[in-house]
Amino acid sequence: MSEAKITEYKLLERLGSGTYAIVYRAMKKTTKEILAVKVMAKSKLSCTAMDNIISEISLLKKLKHRHIVEMRDFLWDEENIYILMEYCDAGNLSSYIRQHRTLDEGTCKRFLQQLALALRYMRQHDVSHLDLKPANLLLTRASGTYVLKVGDFGFAQRLKLNQENTAVKGSPLYMAPEILLNSSYGPTADLWSVGVILYECLFGRAPYSSTSLHELAERIHRNDPIAIPCRPPISTDCRQLLVSLLQRDPGRRISFEKFFDDPYLDLAHVACEENLEKAIALINRAIEMEQRQELAGAYRAYCQGLQYFVPITRAEPDAGKRQLLRQRVLTYLNRAEALKQHIYATTQTERQQQQDVPATSVMKRPDEQGRSGAGNINSSSSSKEGTGGDGGGRASDKLAEKAPEPGIAELARDNEAIARGLEIGWQAAKEASENKLDAALDSYTSALSLLIPVLHQDIPAGQKRVLRQRVVQWMEEAEQIKSIRSAQIMQEMESTEANHYGCTLQ
Repeated sequence: MSEAKITEYKLLERLGSGTYAIVYRAMKKTTKEILAVKVMAKSKLSCTAMDNIISEISLLKKLKHRHIVEMRDFLWDEENIYILMEYCDAGNLSSYIRQHRTLDEGTCKRFLQQLALALRYMRQHDVSHLDLKPANLLLTRASGTYVLKVGDFGFAQRLKLNQENTAVKGSPLYMAPEILLNSSYGPTADLWSVGVILYECLFGRAPYSSTSLHELAERIHRNDPIAIPCRPPISTDCRQLLVSLLQRDPGRRISFEKFFDDPYLDLAHVACEENLEKAIALINRAIEMEQRQELAGAYRAYCQGLQYFVPITRAEPDAGKRQLLRQRVLTYLNRAEALKQHIYATTQTERQQQQDVPATSVMKRPDEQGRSGAGNINSSSSSKEGTGGDGGGRASDKLAEKAPEPGIAELARDNEAIARGLEIGWQAAKEASENKLDAALDSYTSALSLLIPVLHQDIPAGQKRVLRQRVVQWMEEAEQIKSIRSAQIMQEMESTEANHYGCTLQ
């Protein structure tokens, strides 16, 4: 076989080096295209290193994804092997963390989403990276926004979910404990590395950061759980995902399936053409429903549309298009908030009318104590499900006084935790109606954490059905609050020009 020469390219400055490779920025002489060239001297390659290079080239020829560094070609001559890659002009995540020390949670989440999209594609092809770390996550920048791309597949290999490997691969600081401590490991070793990367983005250092390799080895060998720092504060959902990733026992670590479906990650609403079409369809539906005076449905459709439009707006690299999208988001946000206030005012009027009816003819339902205007509000159904609450006394006693749904009332009388969960949920509805959205979201989260486990218990079918309806409704209302708050936060960031959430999905 004849040798392929690299004479078509001009090597420019050195970008970095690894175990057996040096990376240069290079320019193709005919087109002036800028690429990155990984140069490996044949004389320095062991048999294992050569196997890794062959595996890397084989994988990169097949992996084509917007969040994976693309291999354009590979060449060789008498002295070297060359892998030509797309050039990422903004360095890597490691240098980005060093520059900013710690990253705000919004930026971390969007980098994490991009990494998760790449991992999901890799798992579809049974590929494990086995050397995920900030230095191998490269960044490109356009109009002030960042795109993350997974690079350096030198240790990668094909591993199905039920397959294991025994070769020690990776970087110790980001390496899953089972790789060092056990004789075998599986693909979920990559998820440990994802957890370490997220931890470092949030807190500025890896959980096992050490002054020496000996100290690092000792910390890895100890079976101490990883403590999540209190500062800077992070959301409950972020903390839960981080803890589930950083489980030393791979059997207790989150699975790929659950990771990709995690509500904090929210891959369902990432920016893409398909989701833009969904967003437009939802907004059109909201407008039509509003014209028909179906206000509760219109509010819900606006909120669902915003869930797609906010990440799409943040993702848009063109400044002019991004500004137009921001204006549309602001319009939809204002319509949603106006509908929320109108619906709440309507329920307040209906409540007052019911209060004017003698108690002997009408028994007030608990939702009349403060039905949420921030969630899925429908005046025709709001009187069927309870919200509200006041202070003092046992939660189960207060439930009995308010005559909630009969099935839940009976269940709550025998279970103080359920009664407490319902009371907190009604308080969340009241906070939402008063536009205290952050407090309402926290309360809904607390209420659902108490009530959802009950659905897995052995309780009468009728009670379970009524409780499930209540849980589903509050979950929907919490999601709608999240969509409103994400739109509000994006507007606040842009208006103050304090946008540190520069990364984006493309």
